[in-house]
Amino acid sequence: MSEGYDIVLASASPRRRELLAQTGVDFRVHAVDADETLDERLAADPVEAVKKLAERKAKAAVEQLVTPDYDGTMIVLGSDTMVVFRGEIFGKPHDADDARRMLRALSGHGHDVHTAVSLWAVHAPAGQDVGLFYRTFVDTTYVYFRDLDDDEIEAYIASGDPFDKAGAYGIQSGAGVFVDHIEGSLDTVIGFPVERLRREFPDIFDVG
Repeated sequence: MSEGYDIVLASASPRRRELLAQTGVDFRVHAVDADETLDERLAADPVEAVKKLAERKAKAAVEQLVTPDYDGTMIVLGSDTMVVFRGEIFGKPHDADDARRMLRALSGHGHDVHTAVSLWAVHAPAGQDVGLFYRTFVDTTYVYFRDLDDDEIEAYIASGDPFDKAGAYGIQSGAGVFVDHIEGSLDTVIGFPVERLRREFPDIFDVG
């Protein structure tokens, strides 16, 4: 593993895997099924909510992977992305009607995309006390959609692309044509802000 670290991405997302690979580090994927429910307080604070979900994912992976016989240093990355329109969190749509509602709301307007990355570093030398450090950051990009007509919304829904994506769209796939412009990082919208990760943790991810 890179520089003696066992680096783990706690996500099954192929998009996050591709983006992390751009850093040049060796890593492995360990998908987790973390609790993604939000209480009323968190639902009212999307930035805090996305941080909490990223932390839950990283923590779940640490709990599964750092067994009593683990010997080494593990870096675990958890991430979550939220689309927020006028204070409302747009998660993955439940069905076609929900996707239609979201896309019609976003049409002709701007919205925030928040992506949180939570890095957990665990130092666990055999037979000694375990050391744990974690830090979480949130990167935000503002995305502007052009006006969408009903036919293109229906065609996009029929493609099946919206259903596993926050906000019912994937900027890197069929919905890229919906975007007029963005303010911020495209990687943040896709789901993993690589350049921000390098800036936050240069000792690990600045590989020249």
